[in-house]
Amino acid sequence: MTAFAPDSLILNRKLPLWYQVSQSLRASILGRTPDASLRLPTEEQLAAHYGVSVLTMRQALKELEQEGLISRHRRRGTFIEPGARRSTPRRLLGSIDAIVAQQSGERTTVLGHGPEPVPGELAEYFPDDSEVVAYRRLRCDGETGEPTNWARNCVRPDVAAGLDPADLERWPMTKVLRDVVGVRISRITDTVEARLADPETAALLEVPLLSPILHYTGVTYGEDGRVVDVARIQYRGDRFSFTVTVESH
Repeated sequence: MTAFAPDSLILNRKLPLWYQVSQSLRASILGRTPDASLRLPTEEQLAAHYGVSVLTMRQALKELEQEGLISRHRRRGTFIEPGARRSTPRRLLGSIDAIVAQQSGERTTVLGHGPEPVPGELAEYFPDDSEVVAYRRLRCDGETGEPTNWARNCVRPDVAAGLDPADLERWPMTKVLRDVVGVRISRITDTVEARLADPETAALLEVPLLSPILHYTGVTYGEDGRVVDVARIQYRGDRFSFTVTVESH
């Protein structure tokens, strides 16, 4: 049995610390190895690991407890729920680590990848390129195997040159771009809209044709201001909702 070790985190002082910590720890829980310990480090150890106060750590753990990912027992400690799985709602709150956490915990299959002409609707994002490298991925529930969403990423060719498709079956695209390829991400813009399932989406997600889906577009920018990746993800409308939280400072 290996010990549970949470990922490291670079805190963004413009966002609530408890939220960033809870999302980072959430990604670590959902992405843990099968033989990892279910027992979490103590509040004090976790607070020291993330560089926050014990009070902030308690608030982060409370968030995960309410989601059903962990259970806390007086004098015994805090434990990951053996059947912990992603809940349906997504909370969007501008942190790269939050986006990585939202994408973690699902089984991913790369359906295909390769160069193709820049799609007309994405021309504004790739003004200096005639081609992009497209990656098609299907995500399924880690326990039931049920398809939950499928993604089509269009990546700038010079960036795609350093990308191994096998990594996309292990980690989310955002994590691969940032932590493996070494892209310095400056921001990601998110757009979510309602659509009806086209034939390809209906077949991949195993839903009726023209059933409601949530269409997500995420545009990732590098520190030079250029677009690195445009992700278009189709979520099953009966499985997902998105919540945007605005915090006052």
